[in-house]
Amino acid sequence: MPVVPWEKFQALDLPFVHHAFICRVPGLDVTVERAEALRRLDDIHAETRRELGFGAMPLATAQQVHGNRVAVVGVDPGAEPAAGVDGLVTNTRNVALGIYVADCCALYLVDPVKRAIGLAHSGKKGTELGIATVAIQAMERCFGSDPGDLIAQLSPCIRPPDYEVDFAARIAEQCRECGVRQVFDCGKNTAAGLSRYYSYRAEHGKTGRMLALLALQ
Repeated sequence: MPVVPWEKFQALDLPFVHHAFICRVPGLDVTVERAEALRRLDDIHAETRRELGFGAMPLATAQQVHGNRVAVVGVDPGAEPAAGVDGLVTNTRNVALGIYVADCCALYLVDPVKRAIGLAHSGKKGTELGIATVAIQAMERCFGSDPGDLIAQLSPCIRPPDYEVDFAARIAEQCRECGVRQVFDCGKNTAAGLSRYYSYRAEHGKTGRMLALLALQ
């Protein structure tokens, strides 16, 4: 089993939150279509989740259709990705939310007051459709979250000059427009760091996926 690099974000370093961003798997051939790439990554991601302390948690994922629908995750999320959605929110403890990205942004949302979380897949299309806004509104509606209490963290994603649109900047704007005051962006460009990240654009559509993870402890 290769040693898989992963990252954490200081803004989410809270005692009741468990999070990680699993990076590129060294030496693994993923020059294939998405479904096969995820199949090749599955066992390695599962082992890495166990090493990071997510192993005992059920994993909730989304189908990720580049839309703006958000699903509420309960105690038993099931093994299949939530159909037709790009965002997940929950206030259930010990359930891991997972979003796969390779240039798109994984947006982490944490409410430290109501103890609720969200994770959204926001690329160019999802950002245009306002997935960040929809996810924040879902947390307001479902858990009584006040956007002013939320912490928003943007993952590594593709950025200019390697991409024509700075959608990370727009995601941050959308969060602030909703009233989120604590918005953090790691600033890392996936297309400029192929030794550590996968990039759909730089690798011409055949590559692996990073895995963003977020859970309430």
